[in-house]
Amino acid sequence: MNTKYLTKASLIAGIYLVLVLIQIPMGNLAFGPIQLRIAEGLTLLPLVETAAIPGLFIGCLAANFLLTPYSAFGLIDIIGGSLVTLVAAYLTSKMPNKVLGALPPILLNGFIVSIWVSYFTNIPYLYTVVGISVGETASVAIFGTLILSVYSKATKHIKNQ
Repeated sequence: MNTKYLTKASLIAGIYLVLVLIQIPMGNLAFGPIQLRIAEGLTLLPLVETAAIPGLFIGCLAANFLLTPYSAFGLIDIIGGSLVTLVAAYLTSKMPNKVLGALPPILLNGFIVSIWVSYFTNIPYLYTVVGISVGETASVAIFGTLILSVYSKATKHIKNQ
């Protein structure tokens, strides 16, 4: 791996972590049965940047680890949630456009993460799927589109210099 790739992956991981940490004062919004993680907007980056795949995984892993005191999900969320993010990032990187690229993080988080969130919160699985999927959709649609636009403009600007 080259230095540029590792730097990009590290920056994406750091940005993901910071975006999750700034949500701690908002309570369970970053990890509860209704999730609106601003950081999940970064999940569209694998469409245009392969370094986002490990970056998102490491960022999610670090965020889930640091959120353990605030969450009842423990090790399953640290490992399981991070692996879901890794698979979703990889699948997103294989998608032909932004609309299809949004599906892996929305569907995988909605249907897989909801398994343990539902179990530990005693909230019915389908309600949890809806809560997580709607939050993920909002994060990806609003923040993801914004992040992708800014990233594309920044890389275009750098190439033109």
